[in-house]
Amino acid sequence: MITSFHKAAAITPHDTNPNVFSAIYVGGAGNVTVTTKNGDLVTFTAPPVGSIIPVSTSLVMAATTATLLIGLNG
Repeated sequence: MITSFHKAAAITPHDTNPNVFSAIYVGGAGNVTVTTKNGDLVTFTAPPVGSIIPVSTSLVMAATTATLLIGLNG
C-alpha cells in the first residue's frame, strides 16, 4: 500500500513541543524515540536511512539520535 502525504515539515526533537505527524521520514542514521498519539513511548532502533516510519506521533523526543527527520501528514 502506497500512502500519499500532503504536508511535510522538518522535525526538531523536543520533549514538550508537539510534533504531531502521521509518519516520519528518516534521513540520517540513529534511533527515533516518539510518544504516540495514544501516549505510548516507543524507540525505533536503527531504522534504515531513507525509510518512512508509519506512526502517529504527538512528540518526537529529545532522546532521538537519528538526523534529517521529516514529519509527514496526509
